[in-house]
Amino acid sequence: MAEQKRADYASTRERATGAWVAAVEEGSPAWEAGIEPGMRIARVNGVEPRDLIDWRWEADGARCELEVFDPRDGTTTPCELWREPGQDWGVDFTDVLFDGIRTCVNACQFCFMAMLPPEARATLTLRDDDYRLSFLQGNFVTLTNVSDEEAERIVTCGLSPMNVSIHAITPEVRRSLIGRHADRGIEVLERLLQGGIEVHAQIVLCPGINDGDELAATLDWVEAHPGITSLAIVPLGYTKHSRRFKSSYSDDPEASRAVVHLLEPYQERARRTLGITRFQLSDEFYVDADLPVPAAETYDGYPQFYDGIGMLRSFLDETALVARERACDLRCIDESLAEKDLRLELVCGEAAAATIDVLCRALSPAGRARTRAIRNDYFGGDVNVTGLIVSEDLLAQLPADLTGTLLVLPEVMFNFDHLTLDGDTQDHIMAELRSRGALVCVSVPNPGDYLDAILPILSLT
Repeated sequence: MAEQKRADYASTRERATGAWVAAVEEGSPAWEAGIEPGMRIARVNGVEPRDLIDWRWEADGARCELEVFDPRDGTTTPCELWREPGQDWGVDFTDVLFDGIRTCVNACQFCFMAMLPPEARATLTLRDDDYRLSFLQGNFVTLTNVSDEEAERIVTCGLSPMNVSIHAITPEVRRSLIGRHADRGIEVLERLLQGGIEVHAQIVLCPGINDGDELAATLDWVEAHPGITSLAIVPLGYTKHSRRFKSSYSDDPEASRAVVHLLEPYQERARRTLGITRFQLSDEFYVDADLPVPAAETYDGYPQFYDGIGMLRSFLDETALVARERACDLRCIDESLAEKDLRLELVCGEAAAATIDVLCRALSPAGRARTRAIRNDYFGGDVNVTGLIVSEDLLAQLPADLTGTLLVLPEVMFNFDHLTLDGDTQDHIMAELRSRGALVCVSVPNPGDYLDAILPILSLT
């Protein structure tokens, strides 16, 4: 299985084509061969690598021959690398794609990029739909721009699992939702399934378009294709800038409950026949329908966690685990907050507030810990998740006087360049909050990580 990481959304880094070396591990075969950061691997075993997949495929053995370009003098030098069994070559690249990113050819009705604020920076509007990022980083792709040669490469190289957006199965509904290339996506998907590629699939559910009978037809199709080992169903999200959508399931609890109930027989059959739930609803459906999130065992090991499937259940279960196994740390935090006369506030989106409140009660039974839910005015619509919090809303909604407050910002509101979606820097935000009197830190929004971030701040205060 490919290592899956949080995607580097809308990076401001300049992307240069080629297998440019970012880092070399000291003592590694690449280091011994004299390869340095800033050089480019021009060829590996005579092949010009298009991406990290080519690099891994060609350099899979104990020996590889390279041609290395050094921009300092413009020379290309051959070298030979050897390694012991289990040893890594010791080279990291600036990007996983060496020949540029494949962009989307679709015109999806629900495309979030088409609902961005007009002042959004250009990098946010890049619509990637690259099958390689599906394998390497877990991105969802439609496969509509995949050629026969590329489909064969996926099968031959065993690029499994792939993450594929289906959305609907009836051809006319798919074309209405996705555009004129919609049929190609299913053709390629069927080829991959026939070739033994495991697929994690996704449906973005749009009220009145691909729900109801169309959703049932799509579920029937998935049920008949065992190579699709999980299917995530996520609700349409819309912003105030959308020209097409002005409501979704977040505005209609009955519609959310109808989706939950429609899936139940499919889930029950899958558990009975396959031993897995397979058909998974995003957390938003349960929140919108005012229903409890399912138990952990129904999430099949969370294969689609980063698509919002099971995040709330995982958080609740980890909170219970922390309460059992780190009771001393929890008591230390509560006592320190009281001793130093501090309030603890965990910043989050409105969707997660009720769940994170459970942790806050464990952190301080006396009520010194609470969530600070940030309303998303920048995007508007029904956008309410933590990862889309922007600086503009955060700074406008936090008090001018934060004296006596320990504020914990969620790491997911920043990209890998430490920028928010509205272009502010993490350093600037933290400096501004400190100028208001706050103690500030950044944490992955998980219970154990929260404790690990909070404890050192309190010990130094």
